[in-house]
Amino acid sequence: MKKCVFLLFALLSVLNLAAREQRFTSPNGRLCVVVDDNSDMGLLLSVRLDGVALIAPSPIGLTLADGTIVGQKGSASKGRTKVVIDDSDAPFYRQRHIRTEANQLDIRLKGGFGLQVRAYNEGVAYRFYTTRKGETIIKSEKAEYDFNGDPKAWLAYTTNKEKPFAMAFQNTYDETLLSEARDLIAFLPVTVACDGCGFGPQTKVTILESDLRSYPGMFLKAQTQKNASGSFSSLKATFAPYPKKMDYYRWRGMSYVSEAEDFIAKSSGSRTYPWRVFAVTEQDTEMPVNNLVYTLATPNEIGKTDWIKPGKVAWDWWNDWNLRGVDFEAGINTQTYKYYIDFAAKFGLQYVVLDEGWYDSSKGDIMNPIDNIDLAELIAYGREKGIDIVLWTVFNVLDEHLDEACKKYAAMGVKGFKVDFLDRNDQTAVEMAERIAKHCAGYKLFLDYHGFYSPTGLSRTYPNVMNYEGVFGMEECRWAKKTTDMPLYDVTFPFMRQMAGQTDFTPGAMRNGTRYNWVECYQNPVSMGTRCHQAACYVLHDSPFTMLCDAPTNYEPEPDYTKFIASIPVVWDETRVLQGEMGKYVVIARRLGDDWYVGGQTNWDGRTIELPLEFLGSGAYKATLLTDGINANHHAEDYRFVEETHQSSETLSITMASGGGFVVKFAKQ
Repeated sequence: MKKCVFLLFALLSVLNLAAREQRFTSPNGRLCVVVDDNSDMGLLLSVRLDGVALIAPSPIGLTLADGTIVGQKGSASKGRTKVVIDDSDAPFYRQRHIRTEANQLDIRLKGGFGLQVRAYNEGVAYRFYTTRKGETIIKSEKAEYDFNGDPKAWLAYTTNKEKPFAMAFQNTYDETLLSEARDLIAFLPVTVACDGCGFGPQTKVTILESDLRSYPGMFLKAQTQKNASGSFSSLKATFAPYPKKMDYYRWRGMSYVSEAEDFIAKSSGSRTYPWRVFAVTEQDTEMPVNNLVYTLATPNEIGKTDWIKPGKVAWDWWNDWNLRGVDFEAGINTQTYKYYIDFAAKFGLQYVVLDEGWYDSSKGDIMNPIDNIDLAELIAYGREKGIDIVLWTVFNVLDEHLDEACKKYAAMGVKGFKVDFLDRNDQTAVEMAERIAKHCAGYKLFLDYHGFYSPTGLSRTYPNVMNYEGVFGMEECRWAKKTTDMPLYDVTFPFMRQMAGQTDFTPGAMRNGTRYNWVECYQNPVSMGTRCHQAACYVLHDSPFTMLCDAPTNYEPEPDYTKFIASIPVVWDETRVLQGEMGKYVVIARRLGDDWYVGGQTNWDGRTIELPLEFLGSGAYKATLLTDGINANHHAEDYRFVEETHQSSETLSITMASGGGFVVKFAKQ
């Protein structure tokens, strides 16, 4: 009898253990997600591709300020599964429409919390949620993503060692083994190569986040550990603490965190927390068109978007207001901006930005333009020419005058704000970004978020946020050093950063340098790479609000080139990545109606590509080719235009110079 009881107890224990491990797959069955709460480490999540571990069992959970641990051993109930399909329009995104499908596991956890995990064919995502009433204060979030062995990763570190959570989210990528990574936190996205774990040579996991609302953004730090099975590497999450006290820098009136709490987030009542996203790609060409960040974000909350007009912008700041050959003193004044408006109208642009200087930023006086700017006159002049005005400001300055600034400038006819220098992503910063987006939408004002963290799907929730920086963009060429490798970065970030969303890279330089003759010049800056490398940005980047960064008087002597880049659309029906390898080169095709545009860039290595035209529809196409000139390796501004006729059965051979690029427009005949 005792033997029977013992066997029954053992059987029940085995069944109970099995129930602790819950697994499900992606719709195609290739990705398998396992959630296990039978470990002394608490809740573990792992991901397998075709039965092989991509992400080893990794501890996840929350710790509350009252000592409650969410996700401790034995806390999970049997989960419920369902299919989640997102089939919706995507205004101003890289394609007009998205459709994704996932299998979802929903697990109730003790203490009024739960865990949702989704498996898509394109990756895996999870998030915690709570049904608790009253205040919830989160002391910390556990997220330690473990990888077998010592894989290579691409990490963009904080640029502020003393205050690591306070920076502009702009850095190049350190391509490194995790064991050799620097002792610094890295901001998202982070990509890990899985080719050493039994997968193909380009298999990668990219870690991102989506639906970041009233919660701090995630940073990751590399670490290497050992266990009984050998060494493994991990990326451990950390988060900016909740601000306790704010202060101001005198310059620009920018606020900063002077004292922080000992917790990361607080909220009241039921809510969901951000999605943690593992985008899984087996070819680098899959990376720029992975849609998980967008599809996981909260859908549109502002209603109709027909008042939002994407477009191109004549920009003042990068070229330092450097007009030449004019009969007035160029600078931050009404005459200069009238010239920019005339230029924009002549070449078919839609906007002019008044960047820093149109109000006294040292006083944060957003409500009053400086004496040299007659804003009402500029708005009226622009209206006559069909050009609208966008105003620059600092995040907290706009937030502190939010209703009065929106009311005044919307009534005057301003169409939007370029908002700059958030430079943090703690909970209150994230809340500020959403508060501004919501309020501006009420006044039909759109936004360009500069000095901002990598996007997390906010443009789906608030489509009036058309663009984001969070990228090591063209502005860096004003103060970069010769050791900076912009062409390498240019063919890396479209694969990683562009997964997260739109990119305010601010391209269009007309002064261009080769690897050997590029020079640093703050007042008359030079881009790294060829003129065609710059032109390709207008096709390669997801950027519905994008700059022509150079001075009008630098564009005007080359009207054919200027008209061509100005005419490239900024929104698309379809996007395809035709060729590429992260860090080497990229070729992207985009369709609007029946016409296709193809752009390509290379690193400092010149290369010739063979481009099959099978993506084209039937019939003949007039092809306008903008390619590096024969002398572009010596003189980076050398380019040529060629017009040809092609059809889908043909293959184009295109040569890119060192740091080069190309654009081809295929117009249906």
